[in-house]
Amino acid sequence: MAAILFGLFLVLLILGVPIGFVLALSSVGAMFSADYPLVILSQRLFTALDSFPFMAIPLFMLAGSIMSHGGITKRIVDFALSIFGNIKGALAHVVATSGIMMGGISGSGVADTAALGAVMVPEMKKRKYDAGFSAALVAASGSIGLIIPPSIALIIYGVTTQSSIGDLFVAGIIPGVAIGVGFFIYSYFVARKKDYPKEGKVSAKGVWTSFKKAVWSLLMPVIIILGIRGGVFTATEGGAIISVYAFFISAFIYKEIKLKDIPKIFYDAALSTAVISTIIASTSLFGWLLSSEQIPQKITAFLLGITDNPILLLLIINLLLLIVGMFLDSGPAIMLLAPILAPVAQSLGVDMVQFGIIMVINLTIGLLTPPVGTSMYVASNVSGVPIMQLAKKLMPFWLIMITVLLLITFIPGITTMVIQ
Repeated sequence: MAAILFGLFLVLLILGVPIGFVLALSSVGAMFSADYPLVILSQRLFTALDSFPFMAIPLFMLAGSIMSHGGITKRIVDFALSIFGNIKGALAHVVATSGIMMGGISGSGVADTAALGAVMVPEMKKRKYDAGFSAALVAASGSIGLIIPPSIALIIYGVTTQSSIGDLFVAGIIPGVAIGVGFFIYSYFVARKKDYPKEGKVSAKGVWTSFKKAVWSLLMPVIIILGIRGGVFTATEGGAIISVYAFFISAFIYKEIKLKDIPKIFYDAALSTAVISTIIASTSLFGWLLSSEQIPQKITAFLLGITDNPILLLLIINLLLLIVGMFLDSGPAIMLLAPILAPVAQSLGVDMVQFGIIMVINLTIGLLTPPVGTSMYVASNVSGVPIMQLAKKLMPFWLIMITVLLLITFIPGITTMVIQ
């Protein structure tokens, strides 16, 4: 059964079938081969979605949809530009900084990449920035949204492993900011070398003016993190609160959402939710079959049998996650691998929150690597830069993210000190 399960999975994946259907069809094929009662199919698909914590996902999707229509992205970019306008390559620094600030709002790396790309790539083209560098920076900076709270990937990991979503949100701040700072530093050296232009003088009055315009947007991650960590509301309730908040400021303060925009906003959120829900349900069925055949236990025993050196084992786990991230999006990868790898990490003394951040950073790098790097494809479409050219330009960004990943892996205090 395991051979059929994995064989069908690989064949369908290579054929380009959407991942939700890959998981479902390979599971159904395996069930037929092993004479499982088909009633399990509907039970597992329904049970997977019958979860209160998972309701946070459509609510944060709605918040992200409202953001993209409500002028929130533009005000964050303008605020960053008011701070860095006097530095060479100002627009590059704005992209890196906006990736950090936006990551704390939408929770989706792909959504942030699309939003940043639509706003920043045309402006960088006008100022003769290298197209490959611009697209790579947008893709990498946008992907930070998968690490900075409220990350959809961290919600999925928290539900899958029964870890505290509030702790995961707080633990993701330092790694996400560290990666963004790394991008900022790299952009500075590229801008100096290429002599990219400044964008005007920086003044306290200009910063204050743009801050006042953006303050309502910048308060969103603060509300989410303090509310969840302070026990005021759950992650699911936080999604509802932030959706209402985003709609209020977009419609009544920024006045960029009109009545005619509402159906489109809800349609986009529903479409994104449907895609993720299909993947969640299919992954649950696939994971149940793995568990019924005790495959996670066998993989755990195999990994622990390779070596008893915790450093080497953690490096092997990181390498495995990097490879998986090249082929699977973060959601299905987390739901498939977290139940398998979390016990291995626990046996090595790794905190479950720390391992969640390790897992998400690995899979974030996967968003930027061929052959299935979603953020990379979004940036390529927005900029017109071919995939292979973009992959070459992304290599320095991979190096920065892997450096932070290794620090997180071997210095637990970076993530755990903020949740003690």
